[in-house]
Amino acid sequence: MSLHELLISPFADYGFMRRALVATLALGLGAAPIGVLLMLRRMSLVGDAMSHAVLPGAALGFMFAGGLSLLWMGLGALLAGLLVAVLSGIISRTTVLKEDASFASFYLVSLALGVLLISLRGSNIDLLHVLFGTILAIDSPALCLIAGITSLTLLVLAVVYRPLVMECFDPGFLRAVGGRGPWYHLLFLLLVVLNLVAGFQTLGTLMAVGMMMLPAVIAQLWARTLGAMLLIATLSAALSGYLGLLLSYHLNLASGPCIILTAALLYGLSLLFAPSGALRRFFPLPHLRN
Repeated sequence: MSLHELLISPFADYGFMRRALVATLALGLGAAPIGVLLMLRRMSLVGDAMSHAVLPGAALGFMFAGGLSLLWMGLGALLAGLLVAVLSGIISRTTVLKEDASFASFYLVSLALGVLLISLRGSNIDLLHVLFGTILAIDSPALCLIAGITSLTLLVLAVVYRPLVMECFDPGFLRAVGGRGPWYHLLFLLLVVLNLVAGFQTLGTLMAVGMMMLPAVIAQLWARTLGAMLLIATLSAALSGYLGLLLSYHLNLASGPCIILTAALLYGLSLLFAPSGALRRFFPLPHLRN
């Protein structure tokens, strides 16, 4: 097998592979920076909870459309995610429960409710498509939706980058100088939900958060500045998508898990060889030993 057949031919010969590659690259551009900010805000598990919270909305979209309609399911997932984000915020501010506890409660309820709704009207195959995604079946409307969410995410991040970063590192200082921290927090949660909806279109509700958090933790092991972390996270997500699709094509494996496992492999290598990884801690460079 030549290098061209190994690395390029799958995307040059098949349109569904090209669409899947564009979808994963777009997803990485939008979701990876969001993952870095989630990690800096110590909200990594909130992203996982939100990825499950969109399931009932996707299920209602599935029932309304009478089948796997990515547009209706995406719209339902967006509304469900926003509803859970708002309710969790209200509960955390009106009761003794913290926000992570509220998200965890909604996550469990949403997962059970979503699976129940789909099982009422669909088959086991439909349920698997919702949970694990249909990246090789991405059509033009779904691709436009993902590209639109990515463009909106990058635009919003560019506009509110400074106050958003300030709210991540020191929300107390932002309040002291008259910043609108709660509004930036809600805007950030909206971006999280939107990117999870985009990820749901490609990787399913169970793995959508994988393209958000794994590149983020990889970046933290390699970089010391926020700009470098955002860049490394985006490149890691893009590389995971490309290599995962190639692995899926050549070995005839499911595409979504291959993409996430490729990101996990990069994470494992980073744990060993990155400047903040395990090997550097136990075997420091000679000039750092003293």
